[in-house]
Amino acid sequence: MSPQKINWLLFSTLVFMWGTSFLFTAIAVADFSAIQVSSLRIGLGAIILTIAVFFKGKRLPWDIKSWTAFFILGLLGNALPFFLISWGQLSISSGTTGVLMTFMPIMTILLAHFFVENERLNKFKLIGCVISFAGVALLLGPQFDGSGSLIAQLAVFTAATCYALQTIVIRLLPKFDPLVAGAGMLISASILSLPLAISSGFANIDQVSYLSLSAIIWLGIVPTGIASILFFLLVARTGPSFISNVNYVIPVVAFFSGILFLDEPLTSSNFIAVAIILAGVATTRKPVKTICRQSQSSHL
Repeated sequence: MSPQKINWLLFSTLVFMWGTSFLFTAIAVADFSAIQVSSLRIGLGAIILTIAVFFKGKRLPWDIKSWTAFFILGLLGNALPFFLISWGQLSISSGTTGVLMTFMPIMTILLAHFFVENERLNKFKLIGCVISFAGVALLLGPQFDGSGSLIAQLAVFTAATCYALQTIVIRLLPKFDPLVAGAGMLISASILSLPLAISSGFANIDQVSYLSLSAIIWLGIVPTGIASILFFLLVARTGPSFISNVNYVIPVVAFFSGILFLDEPLTSSNFIAVAIILAGVATTRKPVKTICRQSQSSHL
């Protein structure tokens, strides 16, 4: 399989993992608080990745520089956004949450222009952002009817900003093995989340449904643990702008997952919006094939 096909396979896998995470978060917050969802999700992911590190015969670093990087990445990529998203979904739908995350690639492209070499703005990236954002607006449509909490929407927007910052920081920090980096990041995020989790108390296990508990387990294993490894790998192969395109397609998965499993509303404009979003993704990638090939030569 060619490097480009591998990149798109990783891309599609991340879209599925992260796109369905909003569905499972909506299920989990029915019985758990926002901080409990985020803390349990992070903790489970950290345990799984730490076991995987030792199973593969790898070692976690012990130097201050590495753990400083892990704590920064854990804060921006896990502890803060997971809590903000879980809290936001107490007031807004999973589809709306996924759509709001499309602010992330727009901010990533802008930040990468200033901080990442070979990631300069060009007309194709700008046009692609506009096209995709138009598709998102069409997809979201009547959901901005005042029924959702503005503060909850701002919380999700802040989470998207955290992800954008994390994507940039990864490119600026020393390269780590993806598995080691994922474990270190989640361990750090667990430590950061622990005080709030303890202060919030514990869920009454007798009142927790198997469905909510299963959602927590899924969130910890798949979109947190496994996806963290794939995320580091794909950023190293392609750069932050390519990985940011995941968040143009995530709303499609999130929106239709909500429709299929949570009875969220479906309109005839949804299918047109999907096509527009995917067209925007293709447009942002058009002029940077050479850059992608160059970055593929330096894998983690």
